[in-house]
Amino acid sequence: MAKLRYGMVGGGPGAFIGDAHRKAISLDGTAELVAGCFSRTPEKTKEQGEALGLDPERCYANYKEMAAAEQAREDGIDFVVIVTPNNTHYEIAKAFLESGIHVACDKPLVTTVEEAEELKKIADEKGLLFMVTYTYTGHVTMKYMRDLVKNGEIGTVRTVMAEYPQGWLYNENDWGGKQGEWRCDPAQSGRVNCLGDLGTHVENAVATVTGLKIKRVLAKMDVVVPGRKLDDNDQILVEYEGGATGINWTSQFAIGCDNSLRLRIYGSKGTLLWFQETPEEVTLIREDGIARTIKRGYGAVTPDAAKYGRLPSGHTEGWLEAMGNLYDSFGACVLAKKEDRFTLDLIDYPTIEEGVAGLKYVEACLKSSENGNVWVEV
Repeated sequence: MAKLRYGMVGGGPGAFIGDAHRKAISLDGTAELVAGCFSRTPEKTKEQGEALGLDPERCYANYKEMAAAEQAREDGIDFVVIVTPNNTHYEIAKAFLESGIHVACDKPLVTTVEEAEELKKIADEKGLLFMVTYTYTGHVTMKYMRDLVKNGEIGTVRTVMAEYPQGWLYNENDWGGKQGEWRCDPAQSGRVNCLGDLGTHVENAVATVTGLKIKRVLAKMDVVVPGRKLDDNDQILVEYEGGATGINWTSQFAIGCDNSLRLRIYGSKGTLLWFQETPEEVTLIREDGIARTIKRGYGAVTPDAAKYGRLPSGHTEGWLEAMGNLYDSFGACVLAKKEDRFTLDLIDYPTIEEGVAGLKYVEACLKSSENGNVWVEV
């Protein structure tokens, strides 16, 4: 496969998520970082560009300059990766879409449904690809569970228990450094913190695996840790189209929990269990009560999921590999667009439609919580 060229907005010195994206993209060697606007401060952008070995002429003072300049180059970037605070996603993504450049954006997509739908409209009109990096759906085991549900292995899904607790923001005197400060700041994070940062992952993971669409929600969103302004603990009752139900819980003060995304999917013929911190395994429990643990790397895993495996069984694959799998599919689609052979069936990554769905979920939960924990249609 020909090597693609990409640029990055955000991900400056000391930024965790930008570095993670760069490492994930590099796993397959299919795309090369050639341009960036890594910080609002030009000096920091220059510093990061030098550290990454980029041409100084392609280290830009601002994202608008970058979008225009890369559009004009014969060797301009094929896609841009946006890894900035939530409140900046809309304007940055819009600038690159209007310049005819494909976009990959960290979640949540933006801060309002209106912004999300506007970006989708632009992308659709210009025929551009747009990925939202819900990383966990890139796990081989997550894709395998999706196939099991689709193939009827657990029958009709009846209820889903999903949770994503973390404990890193439990202390009122500790704002989590650079990564925590902007998430807790309404001016940068928007109207939510925990629900946007963790809850959108939960919503997307359940939707990806089960195919269920949310009909309505009843939300209790709490601000618990003294000094916080945005939610740090969310408990959501969910009713899906077709009658299935669910409970979603997210928290940032659950001491002892690191990155504890967990799915329990109960169907009419069986149950699926999955835990992000042990992502190599899926537990399938049949009607007879026998629990079977299926490990990545073995023949039991469906071919459509197994093709994303990189190493033999027992050689642990984790979070970076999952993100790399999303970029593997996205990059293949970008290349197919360049070569005029793209078809929708090539897409195996979270699209902008899923980003829009995440914002609709957030806004319905906000409305429910603000109105006294009532049912709200999504």
